[in-house]
Amino acid sequence: MGKINKPRHGSMAFWPRKRAGKQTPRIKFWPKVKEVTPLSIAGYKAGMTHILMVDDSDSPTKNLEVAVPVTVLEVPPVTVYGVRAYRKAYGGRQVSVDAYDGDEKLLKKLGVKKNGGIEKIKASADVVDVCLLVAANAGKTGFGKKSEDKMEVGVGGSDVKAKLDYCAGVLGKELKAGDVFKEGEFVDACSVTRGKGWQGAVKRFGVNMQRRKASGKRRHVGTLGPWHPAKVMYTVPMAGQMGYHVRTEINKRVMKIGENPAEINAKGGFPGYGLVKNPYIIVKGSVGGPVKRIVRLRKAARRTNEGKKPQINYVSLESKQG
Repeated sequence: MGKINKPRHGSMAFWPRKRAGKQTPRIKFWPKVKEVTPLSIAGYKAGMTHILMVDDSDSPTKNLEVAVPVTVLEVPPVTVYGVRAYRKAYGGRQVSVDAYDGDEKLLKKLGVKKNGGIEKIKASADVVDVCLLVAANAGKTGFGKKSEDKMEVGVGGSDVKAKLDYCAGVLGKELKAGDVFKEGEFVDACSVTRGKGWQGAVKRFGVNMQRRKASGKRRHVGTLGPWHPAKVMYTVPMAGQMGYHVRTEINKRVMKIGENPAEINAKGGFPGYGLVKNPYIIVKGSVGGPVKRIVRLRKAARRTNEGKKPQINYVSLESKQG
């Protein structure tokens, strides 16, 4: 039998495969957008259902009614509690300057003090970028949360002064999903995946199982690498942590943004979550992580065109309890 050639199991693009530091993922890249607008918002995964829509793609089912699986995200309005400005310092480094304002009860819960430093930021001449500091209101959902999810949100636009004026205008106020995204738009979903604990090489990397007589073991790696270098390289598939990793799925289409939860609440509520009580976003396909986990939606970084608003004829409200 000839030699079987195939690529290695387990992409090295995701390395190291260790547990995420926190459940609120950090977004390290913001796309360039001409409009001065927030580039992200956060919601909580409620569950999945399906819709019937008119296919507006170029597939063979174009203009026909098709069933599409979707994920429902509950998106309570996020509170803008601060503005973060980055300015140049010695050696080309960037140093952040924060200004906090808004409800003192919320600021105390977040562990920050009101300083009203927005005027000081405006007076500074070396500001190179401005971001919003927001808190997701998990307490408004049905499951609640003891601590608020704090995060940094980028702002679109090329003029720093215009971005700073916008941030000053929304400081201490709330942002809704409709203020950030439009129906039919493509977004990137960033979340922490479902944790699976410590797993072996067969499940973790999909390596082939050994034959029955091979060294008395079956679910192990056949080789630990070459003779030289005389060590076990980090690229060798081995047992370890699986799941609970920060992952970003690109180009997820926003199917619907609504204010009335009765339009999407399944009979008996979503399993493990309950009833949606706040504004919501329906995203095409699946999203990483279990229910109740925070999901950050960002404007698409690899897609510039905005999709047209989909024509939805039906949203399934049947019970998901079975």
